[in-house]
Amino acid sequence: MHKLLVLYSTPADPDHFRDYYVNKHLPLIANWPGPLAWRYSFDVAATTGEAPYFAVFEADFADAAAMAAARASAHGQQVTADVVNYASGGAVVIHYPVPDGTD
Repeated sequence: MHKLLVLYSTPADPDHFRDYYVNKHLPLIANWPGPLAWRYSFDVAATTGEAPYFAVFEADFADAAAMAAARASAHGQQVTADVVNYASGGAVVIHYPVPDGTD
């Protein structure tokens, strides 16, 4: 499996972020061909101190090639282009292979 992780810094307008993300961005994600599963949270906490991120998104793909194809698709490009509409604090996007624990 391959995971895509998006870490969102605190936006200028947290209420706008939440509203736009849930009502406009997530419907784009829901129709995005490629992810096997996805999830998000606004309840990001640190084990000590203040959390450096406001929200998190993660998506699971079969492998790195499937993720790359999904991101390069017209729909994937639309998902990426939409981020500027709500993430005024910026976003860190990383991806990595995820062994299943038996490897």
